[in-house]
Amino acid sequence: MIPYLLLFALTAILALKRRTRIGLPLFIFLALMIGLRHDIGGDWLQYIDIFERHSEETLAELLSSSEPGYALLNGLSHQLGWSYYGVNFLCALIFTYGLWQFCNAQQLPALALTVAVPYLIIVVAMGYTRQGVAIGLGMLALLALEREQWLRFAAYVLLAASFHKTAVVLFGLALALTGGGWWWRLPLMGAVALVAYQSILATSVDSYLLNYEQAGYQSQGAAIRVAMNALPAVLFLLWQNRLQLTNAQRRLWRLLSYLSLFMVVALALANSSTAVDRIALYLIPLQLFVWSRLPLRNNRLSRVWVNYVVLYSLAVLLVWLLFAGHAFAWLPYQFYPVVWLLS
Repeated sequence: MIPYLLLFALTAILALKRRTRIGLPLFIFLALMIGLRHDIGGDWLQYIDIFERHSEETLAELLSSSEPGYALLNGLSHQLGWSYYGVNFLCALIFTYGLWQFCNAQQLPALALTVAVPYLIIVVAMGYTRQGVAIGLGMLALLALEREQWLRFAAYVLLAASFHKTAVVLFGLALALTGGGWWWRLPLMGAVALVAYQSILATSVDSYLLNYEQAGYQSQGAAIRVAMNALPAVLFLLWQNRLQLTNAQRRLWRLLSYLSLFMVVALALANSSTAVDRIALYLIPLQLFVWSRLPLRNNRLSRVWVNYVVLYSLAVLLVWLLFAGHAFAWLPYQFYPVVWLLS
């Protein structure tokens, strides 16, 4: 538990000092901590099995995999003799790069990173490796949408979907945000989404429906995680006019706020909370965006709000570590080089 608390303390100190950018050393440190973890997360053994399976496949077989991006990293790691830890580290680099760029695009980058530590970094990136990469690329896609860079957005989403098929849902954002120029963006995004569906998701949609909906899988704590998105969504909708936003930013994050509130309804109605929970993971960047901007309403910094956000994030971390049903799979934190030296 101590390494997690130290990581949080490091980011919190930077947030309280109002660091305006997150430097490269912290980016590398995060990538090492995430990528070289040992026996962390509930799916650890499952991912090792995936690595062993991909290590025996040809390049053509890797490319034809349902998630070719992740399969290729497994094959590359095997060819280089890096073992499963190489896959984890490469995935951590991609996730952390997306997080790094996203946080540095906020007005209080260190505060955004502090908000990310309890759940996005520790739980998602260290536990859901494939979807962690997809979310990291998804954050780059959101930045592209803010800047109305449509082709770059599509490229990031396609790459994200090659790691976790559920990332294709992000194409819905572009379709919903088409304003001026809809006559070419709407057909373009529709065509790209169709190609993505046919090449990535269509072959396994039946198994997804079986696993998530028909079997009614339940994610423990899904209601809490959905609520963690809903709270900043409400605050954004109430105070969006007090934030210094471009029109594109306001449209995008207003849409994500409405989607976060819709997830509350969907969770109550859906047969499978896991399906809603996994889709809601792509809305986590809303937490980073809102919590790191509320202290700067009307361009005036409120130190009290910074303190509130840091304390809220600490509470989230402590509640998860002490009370979450699956937290034992993350405890104690183990760093592979240390484990290797002591073995």
